Amino acid sequence: QVQLVESGGGLVQAGGSLRLSCAASVSGRTFRSYYMGWFRQAPGKERDFVATINWASGSEYYADSVKGRFTISRDNAKNTVYLQMNSLRPEDTAVYYCAASTSMVLPTSAFRYAYWGQGTQVTVSS
Repeated sequence: QVQLVESGGGLVQAGGSLRLSCAASVSGRTFRSYYMGWFRQAPGKERDFVATINWASGSEYYADSVKGRFTISRDNAKNTVYLQMNSLRPEDTAVYYCAASTSMVLPTSAFRYAYWGQGTQVTVSS
């Protein structure tokens, strides 16, 4: 019903930048009723919220740890969500997941997202 495919991960030095993409497809409805989010999970840690965007309004919300460094955006024509990551730090190293939510409230917890991509690895070297 909903398919999410991430790309754009890789290895980068501290201070560098990466842009993640999430190609989204849904059958039977549009993404205008969705929030699209990014989460990340480092080895041995929980999956943490990074950012989310309301597809219809474009409203964005960020975790404090990435505020001012990361930017979430969406391209309606391409049904794609992006995460531009600047000033990367070694502690940003994780598998990054794209997710979709039909929550009626701002979804910053993983349980509010019903659909997930397969993840893409981001490694920041010091």
